[in-house]
Amino acid sequence: MTLKDIAREAGVSISTVSRIINGNSTKAASKELQDKIWKIARAGGYAPNTSAQTLKQKVPVKKTTSPSIACLYARSQDAQNDAFFSALTRSIEQEARREGYVVKYSFSALDIHTPSVCEQIEKNEVDGVAILGRCDAATMKFMKEHFRKVIYTGLNPLDASWDQVICDGNAIAADAVRHLISLGHEKIGYIGETCNEIRYQAYCNTLADHHIAFDKNVIANVPGSSEGGYQGARQVLKRSSKVTAFFCMNDITAIGAIRAIKECGYHIPNDIAVISMDDIDIAQYISPMLTTMHIPIEEMGRMTAKLLIDRINNGHTLPMKLSLPYYLAKRESCP
Repeated sequence: MTLKDIAREAGVSISTVSRIINGNSTKAASKELQDKIWKIARAGGYAPNTSAQTLKQKVPVKKTTSPSIACLYARSQDAQNDAFFSALTRSIEQEARREGYVVKYSFSALDIHTPSVCEQIEKNEVDGVAILGRCDAATMKFMKEHFRKVIYTGLNPLDASWDQVICDGNAIAADAVRHLISLGHEKIGYIGETCNEIRYQAYCNTLADHHIAFDKNVIANVPGSSEGGYQGARQVLKRSSKVTAFFCMNDITAIGAIRAIKECGYHIPNDIAVISMDDIDIAQYISPMLTTMHIPIEEMGRMTAKLLIDRINNGHTLPMKLSLPYYLAKRESCP
C-alpha cells in the first residue's frame, strides 16, 4: 500500500496523509481523520508498520537501519479499532518518529499464543516494546523474556519493577462516582466489565464509602463497547425503574447506553444522568454531549515513547513511573 492508496481510500489529499503518517504535525487533521488514516494504513500493511496479521502470515519484516519498537495491545485482539487505543498508538508512533524510531509491528496478547507469531517475534527483533493496557502475569513474563526493554502504559499501576506511564483508573472512576453522588444521586448504575476491573471496584468502594447500598439490579456486566453499553442499559432499565444515573466504564460504552436510555423514553440528564471516562474526540459531538473524565491519551502516548526510548538509550536504569493528571469534562449528559 502507498500513500496514494491510503489517500484515495480515506478521501483526502496525499499531502494530508503524508503529514499524518510522518508525524510532521499533530494539527494536520482532526483526531477522527487521523485515526481513520492510521486504521487504513495498518489494515493495508503500510511500511514501516507491520500488523499482527502480517506476523500470522509469516511475512518477514524488512530490515531497516532505523531503531525500532513494537506495541502490544494487552486487552483486545482488535484494539486498533478502539478509539482510546487508536489515539494512544498514533501518539506513540508520531513521537517515535520524531525521535528517529519506527514502530515496526503491533500485536495483541492473544497473538503471542500463536506459534507462528512467537517465531516471528523472535526473528524480528526490536529495541523495545510498549504494553498498552492491563494484561495478566503470564503475558508480562512472556514480554520480559522476549524483549530487552519494556514499558507499560494504562490505567492500572503495576509494581515498582516496571517502567510505566499511568493515569490512575481507580482514582478517576471514584471521582466520577463521587460527582454523581454530589448531585444527589444514590441509585447509580454501572455498565461495563466487572471481573478484575479496577473501575468497577472503584464504583463499589465509592458507594460503600458514602453508605449507599449495593444493588446488583443496577449492574450490567457487559463488554466495554457501544453494543455492550446499549445492551447493558436496556438490561438495567428492564430490571429497575429507580436508577437515576449511570457510570459507564468508558466513553464508547456510554454512547451505546445513551442510545438505549433515549429509546426507552428517558430524558438525559433530567431522568437519568450519564458519566464515563476517557474523553475521546466523539464525546463532545454526540447528543447530549457526554460528561466524562478526561484522560490525556495523546500525552500518555508521547511520554510512553519518550520513556521507552530513554530506557533503550540507557538514559535511566532504575524503573520510572509517570503519573499523569486527569479532570472532569462537564457537558450535557451530567452537568
